[in-house]
Amino acid sequence: MIAAERSPDDRRRPSPHSRPGRGPPVTLSAPRVVVCGAGVIGAAVAWALARHGVPAVIVDRGGPAAAASGSASGFLAADWNAGNPLDAMSRASFALHRELADELGAERIGYRPLEVISAATAEEGDLERYRRLPTPDWLDGRVVAHEVIGTTATAAQVDPRRFTTALVDDAVAAGARFVSGVVDGLDLAPDGTVRGVRIDGAVEPCDVVVLALGPWTDRAQRWLALPQVFGTRMASMLLAADAPAQAVFSEYAAPGGGGMQFRIYPRPGGTVYITGRQEHGTLPDDPAAIAPSEDSIAELRRVAAVHSSRLAAAGELARSACHRPLTVDGLPLIGPVPGASGAFLATAHASWGLLHAPATGRMVAEMVLDGGSTSLDAAPFAVGRLPAGRR
Repeated sequence: MIAAERSPDDRRRPSPHSRPGRGPPVTLSAPRVVVCGAGVIGAAVAWALARHGVPAVIVDRGGPAAAASGSASGFLAADWNAGNPLDAMSRASFALHRELADELGAERIGYRPLEVISAATAEEGDLERYRRLPTPDWLDGRVVAHEVIGTTATAAQVDPRRFTTALVDDAVAAGARFVSGVVDGLDLAPDGTVRGVRIDGAVEPCDVVVLALGPWTDRAQRWLALPQVFGTRMASMLLAADAPAQAVFSEYAAPGGGGMQFRIYPRPGGTVYITGRQEHGTLPDDPAAIAPSEDSIAELRRVAAVHSSRLAAAGELARSACHRPLTVDGLPLIGPVPGASGAFLATAHASWGLLHAPATGRMVAEMVLDGGSTSLDAAPFAVGRLPAGRR
């Protein structure tokens, strides 16, 4: 599990591990916490808090996994951030996913290890110079296998919607409360201390608010001084097809130049998730309004057919577009918001939100209850490392 249970007496004591830059410890026996956002990061925070005996109020206008967390790939990699500040978090969170699969049920959340291969694909020209491995039989199009870039020891997957929903459901079963509504402000004391969250105009009193708003973080700049969070948008599809537990990262060269980094993720139960088409568009307030363009869907279908006759014949189950939040330095924002006691940020995980959710949830729970993260060094992700602004 993410963190061990603690007694009520333990929750009353400030942590002996507190140090400058971590934020003040919450010393209430049962702090009132509101988690804004029921994507995978907010779900993981609420789940971790519930395991500590602190049931949160979880607020989202669209329900659990309503945005990118419901339409992402769900790909997990232990060592793909080696050599950068995300490495320790990636390895720790990958291990936590395995523990969660045992605890929540692997079938329930769609968890399984998988192999990952890189490939080269084109509709014309000689591909043999890129071949380093025998190409799997199910990839019977104009594609050659190049290298194994992930093994069942270092790569895995979850179904993102089922995983996120399971975290929220289990948090609610442990006493958390889900509220469907729009967060439209904070109730702050004159000194900036959090007193509550306004949901559809009504104040929900709280001692702590965790903003896990993903690409909608900029809306919270109306209430707090926060660093800028940007978004990248990718189109994706879910097809009805059987394929082995073998993800494919393909460099596709289009006729006449150009191309895309095409991704194929077979899932348990006879479905295959494909993505790689980057899109442009504004972020709507309502996640239900996010949809890929017809051109993107047509291109994904066409490129899938170049890879495999199995994918060419597959029926369409779903189509989606993900807005992935990121910062200017590519690192997430995790920790207390300077100048706003009781406010915490957990966002901007870019394409690694599903991977890093368990470790982020554990870190935020430690920050809220102990005054700082004891499981991982949170300094690289400190909110105050980037300039803040307001809208």
